[in-house]
Amino acid sequence: MSEESERLAKALIEFREAEGISVRELARRTQLSQATIRLDESDRGRPPLPFAARRFEEVLGWTPGSIPSTAHEPTDREPPPDSSAVTG
Repeated sequence: MSEESERLAKALIEFREAEGISVRELARRTQLSQATIRLDESDRGRPPLPFAARRFEEVLGWTPGSIPSTAHEPTDREPPPDSSAVTG
């Protein structure tokens, strides 16, 4: 458990409790999945992806860049086909 992930987990839980909102409502406000919220609240020791970190910073009112995130966002998309390779 890293100090940063523990700090984020505690902040998210305290924010939800102070606002009186559910995981579902926090997910709606951040446009993240409930699973993502639960994972970061449970502090599994991994930093959030950059887009999740930015959304958490926004909802918590923290300075941009204050939540360390993973180095890059994984992508499951394939690059577009090279149109010059298409023959007709």
